[in-house]
Amino acid sequence: MDGPKDIISFNGPSDNVTKLKIKAYSDAKHENYVNEMDVQVNPESYTHKTEIKYNSRQGQGNTGTNLRFEKIKPQKMEFEFLFDSTGLINDYKDDLDGVQPKINELRDLVVHYDGEKHRTSYVQLIWGTMLFNCCVDYLEVSYKLFNKEGAPLRAVVRAAFTGSMEDNLRSAKENKQSPDLTHVKVIKEGDTLPLLCHKIYGDSKYYTEVAKINRLNNFRRLKAGEKIIFPPLKK
Repeated sequence: MDGPKDIISFNGPSDNVTKLKIKAYSDAKHENYVNEMDVQVNPESYTHKTEIKYNSRQGQGNTGTNLRFEKIKPQKMEFEFLFDSTGLINDYKDDLDGVQPKINELRDLVVHYDGEKHRTSYVQLIWGTMLFNCCVDYLEVSYKLFNKEGAPLRAVVRAAFTGSMEDNLRSAKENKQSPDLTHVKVIKEGDTLPLLCHKIYGDSKYYTEVAKINRLNNFRRLKAGEKIIFPPLKK
């Protein structure tokens, strides 16, 4: 059973806005950084899908079904990324190899198979206040324009990602007793962890738990621009 899809639209690409960043890590805790890249053009929209699974088994002799909640499946996000090497976008031009190097860079980043760990990379999608920990489901490349040698000069990449969280963070987010929502805060000058915990949870005492979840070695010295996750916590 498919759940609802949230369609979020934007006004189109601009050189003056923050580009969507894709980061790759070799571990679920996002401690072992591998590499990163910015998309060439921000997507005009993306799809955020939440799917809920029910048990719809019908009892013997019953004419109706009683949908019983089972679980909320990992969230999914789908994007379309445009790559262009004609010089029309951000003055990026490559008449020889076209967009293929950029496509290869994206593929190596999110699809690269680690033979030692027997899996692909753990991925972070970062765009403004959005922070999505995930793994890639698929990449689908449609080539649109070619030079006289047949090298692709333009391509659209459809990409799908499934949410993935390290165990202790997932446990915090799935706490059924807390009414709080998960917050991602970008640290500003003067912010302190106790103060932010007081604003979000109504009590500063939770700062040690938040520091532990975010693996902060020195929570007294937060860096401006750093993103801190404030998950639901049992009160």
